[in-house]
Amino acid sequence: MTVRLCLAQEPEADALLSASPFALLTGMLLDQQVPMETAFAGPKKLADRLGGLDAGEIAAYDPEKFAAVCAQKPAVHRFPGSMATRIQTLAQLIIDRYDGDAAGVWTAGDPDGAEVLRRLTELPGFGTQKARIFLALLGKQLGVTPTGWRRAAGDFGADGTYLSVADIVDADSLDRVRTHKKQMKAAKKASAAQR
Repeated sequence: MTVRLCLAQEPEADALLSASPFALLTGMLLDQQVPMETAFAGPKKLADRLGGLDAGEIAAYDPEKFAAVCAQKPAVHRFPGSMATRIQTLAQLIIDRYDGDAAGVWTAGDPDGAEVLRRLTELPGFGTQKARIFLALLGKQLGVTPTGWRRAAGDFGADGTYLSVADIVDADSLDRVRTHKKQMKAAKKASAAQR
């Protein structure tokens, strides 16, 4: 079964995300303070500029030159310098702990959902919420369903929700997730105003 992710909403970028666990982790890393599509298109921009997306090559890249690659127009992220550092840190961690295999984060040693969540939270830029969302993405769209994954993913692992990137499979579901996020932001703002 071939999985076809729709996170960048751009066929070639989504094909890379679907085929490369490192690209998918990198896209999730970039998913902050920019539109989701921009974040998940970032790995394809890097692959085009570098001639591929290899964790070993990125980890070994001169940091200043890699930052320049990330900043090249259109930039990989609105903060290309800090994200370049995080991407290289992610790449080095994948080399050191998973022998260059990014999927090892969720496959090495046949981990349960709680262990995958723990491993994800150790990645640069992955707080608990982002790790839960990524775990839900693995389970809902990639068929990676270690024991207890839904419990570890929390609300993001529930079926029939439109809470995060884990639930985006097309343009309609993207709109539904955006609507949910706007509602949550408005509720948070209203709650803060009442204090």
